Order: sequence, then structure tokens, then C-alpha cells
Amino acid sequence: MNLLKTLASVGGMTTISRILGFIRDSIIARVFGVGITTDAFFVAFKIPNLLRRISAEGAFTQAFVPILAEYKTKKTKLETNLLISKVASLLGVFLVLITALGVFGAPWLIYLSAPGFVSDPQKFNLTVDLLQITFPYIFFISLVSMAGGILNTYGKFVVPAFTPVWLNISFIIAALCFSDFFEQPIKVLAWAVFFGGVLQLFFQIPFLKQIGCIPKFNLDIKDKGVWRILKLMGPAVIGVSIMQISLLINTIFASFLSSGSVSWLYYADRLMEFPAGVLGVALSTILLPNLSKSFSKKKTGDYSELINWGLRFGILLAVPAAIALAILAIPLISTLFYYGAFTKTDILMTQYALVAYSIGLVGLILIKILAPAFYAQQNVKTPVKIALFTLFCTQFMNLIFIGYLKHTGLALAIGLGACINAGLLFYHLKKGKVFKLNSGWLMFLAKIIISAFIMALGLFYFKGSIDLWMNYSALSRFSHLIALILFGATIYFITLKIFRLDVTEFFKKTIQ
Repeated sequence: MNLLKTLASVGGMTTISRILGFIRDSIIARVFGVGITTDAFFVAFKIPNLLRRISAEGAFTQAFVPILAEYKTKKTKLETNLLISKVASLLGVFLVLITALGVFGAPWLIYLSAPGFVSDPQKFNLTVDLLQITFPYIFFISLVSMAGGILNTYGKFVVPAFTPVWLNISFIIAALCFSDFFEQPIKVLAWAVFFGGVLQLFFQIPFLKQIGCIPKFNLDIKDKGVWRILKLMGPAVIGVSIMQISLLINTIFASFLSSGSVSWLYYADRLMEFPAGVLGVALSTILLPNLSKSFSKKKTGDYSELINWGLRFGILLAVPAAIALAILAIPLISTLFYYGAFTKTDILMTQYALVAYSIGLVGLILIKILAPAFYAQQNVKTPVKIALFTLFCTQFMNLIFIGYLKHTGLALAIGLGACINAGLLFYHLKKGKVFKLNSGWLMFLAKIIISAFIMALGLFYFKGSIDLWMNYSALSRFSHLIALILFGATIYFITLKIFRLDVTEFFKKTIQ
């Protein structure tokens, strides 16, 4: 398997999803602007998303994929399919219960997650109504995540990477075609979440059938494989929950700030998530099953080479991406969101948050590479301990920053927390006996930093003022933004070539 070719396929599908996500957010910004209703929706959407990351994409995937990879490598197809059926059955029963509790307990969830909304009954009640519609999304998307874990383990990386496209399509069609059918138009977005989850699940079923892995109901909590997954999930849930709790606390803080703070953080997060999603998630998706396979076969050399390759490739692209996000914040925000009800104030407030978030982009991407290295070893305790310490640091920084920096302080705390998390993961991984760092790292980092600095000077000089970008037509904004991105990338890679950093080495990495 050529890793870069696979990464390009996964990254390509993720890029399509993220581009549609920007179109989605641009439409939402244009139709609904920033205010009470969007704050209510983003909170209602965030809660099932947080739980999804805990129960599905987070703890479940980290526990399930390494065990599934081991079964696929060492056991028969029948035994592997039995494990899939038993795990899917238990997950389904659990999700039905969670979904019912979430729908009926929506008011209490809003009390806990956005207590600042309580002082405004209209805002609070709208958020409750929206959450009762969006909460079943956790049922569908958790099953989607399990199906994605199976497909990735069998080398079908492209299908799970493309799947999120259906949620964005659901949003776009709903906002453009059906908002006028609702007394409260914002509710159309909540129903888009619901149907987006349904579309994603049904899209993956034919591909599961192709590889002969359609689960059948078989509830058996005494199965040894199921128990191994549950035991790994215990600490994994704690570890993933810590990160999500940190984000939830940020929402609680933001709910007490001026109206629009939740939305400004959301739009900045969406921009930051583009490189984090395309690069970080793609790397994590590919590395976890391959690292698990290498470790289960005791191929420690392949294991180390995979991590070294992932770290180098991640840093190669993450460093310039982080710098470009900070410098081109105004061009990006005005191009994607400055339409309709989105104002100049919204551009500035979103810019502050995006610059703060960009500080942690490299850390976020490195976490996506380093954490799977521990999960592949079925070592969840170390990332959990690190996550606990990071939570403490992040909330301490929140208390320090929020008084002076408001919503920007919340973004800054998240960004710095990601850097702390990545640094500690690397330290503990390097301290172990399995991973060995290749030679040449200091020279590699020096070339990256100098090249990125030269790129930053060029972008800063040519980026233009906020008034200039506001006065551009939509077409001019897009053309100037693309020109700036191409200009920055050209400077960066030409400088790397001058420094004789061979980027083509990443194209040659393969694994059996």
C-alpha cells in the first residue's frame, strides 16, 4: 500500500466534504447571520457532536479498531464477523437508550451545557426544541463511525472519508429550499442534522455488504472480544471525554459572553478544522489500522517508520497551514462568510478567535498522529493521564484569559492546550521502547521553520486590509484568496527545494 496515495485519496474525499462544509456555513451565515437563533442551533448541534466523539469516533474507535485488526490478522473471517455483530448489537442497544435519555432530558442538558441561556427564556426554549430534533443524530452517526472503522480496517478508506459529504448536502438543500416552511426558520437546520445522519448510515451499508461485514443482531456481552473492547473503552472514554468536557466548558463560558460569541467561535473553529480535518483526520484514519497491524505482528521497525513518516508529513504541511490561517484570517472569513446578515464586526470577532486557534493547529494534527501510536499498542492509560493534565491546564488558562480576551481567550486556551497535549504524547512515546526517532530531525525542522517564515513575510505584505476585502465582489474575493494561497505555497515549496529538502520522499512510503 502506498501511504501517500492512500492519504491523497482520503484527504481528497475529506477536502470535498470540507469545501461543502464551507459552502454550508456560508449559506447559514448569509441566511441566518449571527445572533440568538444561530447561537441556539450551534449549542444544540454541539451536544450530540460531543457525545458522538466520546461514544463513537473517540473511545469506541480507539478500542474497536485495534482489536478488529488483530482479529482480521489472526482469526478466521467467521470469528471476525461474529465480533462485528456482537459489538454492533451492544452499541445499538446502548445508543437507543442514550438517544431516548437525550430527547427527554434536553432541558437539563441545556441547563448544564449553556447555563447563560437560562436568563433568556426565548433563547433557552428554542435551544431545547432544536436539541430534541438533533439529538437522534448520535444514534445514526455512531453506527456510521463503527461502519467506518470496519471499512478502514479492510482498506476501504475512501468510503468513510466521503460519507460526511451527505450531512453537508443535507444542510445546503434544507437551508436553501425549506427554511420558509418553518415558523422558526432555524429549525430547518436541526432537521438537516437528523436526515444527514440517516443518509450517511444508508450510504455505507452497500460497501459493508461488499466486504461481507453486514452485522446481524447477536447480543452477547460475555464474549471475550467484546469484553476486551469494553475494557479498553473504559479509560478511552475518560480520555476522550476530557477533551470534549474542555470544549463543553468553553461553550458554558461563551454562553455568558455577549450574544454572538458562540457563533464567532464556531466559524473560527470551522476554518481551523479544515486543515486539521483534511490532514490530521486523514493521517489518523490511515495510521491507526496500519500501526495496529504492525504492532500485532511485532514489526516494531515498520511501527517506528510509520510514526516518523506521519510526523514529518504532518509537520511539513501543518506549520505553513497554521501560519497562513493566522495571516489570511480576514481574507478567509470575508470570502467565505461575509454575505447577507454577516457583518464587519462578525469578521473581526471571528478573526480574533481564528488567530488564537491557529496557535494550536500543529498540536492538533500531531495529536492525530501520536495518539493512534498508543492505541495501536492497546495502551489507553497514557493518553488519558495526559488528557487529564491538559484539561487542568486549559481551564486554568481559560480563567486567566477570559476576563481580558473574552471569546478569543477561550480559543487561545484550546490552542495552547493542544500543544501541551501533543508535546506530552511525544515525550512519553519517545520514552518507550517501541518507537525510535529517525536521524535528521533537527535539520528537517530548521528547513521547515525558515521556509514558513519566508512564506509568512510574503503573505503579510500582500494580504490587504479588511476594508479592501469588504469592498471586493464575491468573485474578486475568491480569486484574490486563491492567488494568495498559491503564492504562499509556491514560496514555501521553492524555499524547501533551495534548502534541498526532498519532498518526493513522502511519495515513496509503502507498507505491506
